[in-house]
Amino acid sequence: MKPEDETNEVYRFFTEVGIINQLISTKLEAFLPGRMTATQFGILGHLVRRPEGETPLQLSNAFQVPKTSMTHMLSSLENHALITLEANPNDKRSKIVRSTPQGAEFLEACMERISEALVPILFQLGLDPFHNSLPNLTLIREALDSERD
Repeated sequence: MKPEDETNEVYRFFTEVGIINQLISTKLEAFLPGRMTATQFGILGHLVRRPEGETPLQLSNAFQVPKTSMTHMLSSLENHALITLEANPNDKRSKIVRSTPQGAEFLEACMERISEALVPILFQLGLDPFHNSLPNLTLIREALDSERD
């Protein structure tokens, strides 16, 4: 394969991943209240898996968004009582963000609804395309993640 063909293949791959992300984000956002975004939902999921919490700066870095954008998204999640912002005992200048029990329940309920919405796709394709793709997607994500630092 010529180098330009390899580049085109990689470009096509990332184009497909981007389209899949847009499609699933739109589907997910249809189940979320108000104007909650897929990114805010992702932040909540991230925090539910990390009961020790994270600082807004750590979340900004993890989600690759400016700290001001993260502050805005966290404010919205806090207004819905899905997260708490507490003083950081290790650094009085920052805060620790944690999911609330309501946040964990909300996440679980949304995951159940989106799972039901994905039944037709699973029926059509089966689990194999997802199962077979995960190792390669993980490998690519880990390589890209190591490049950003």
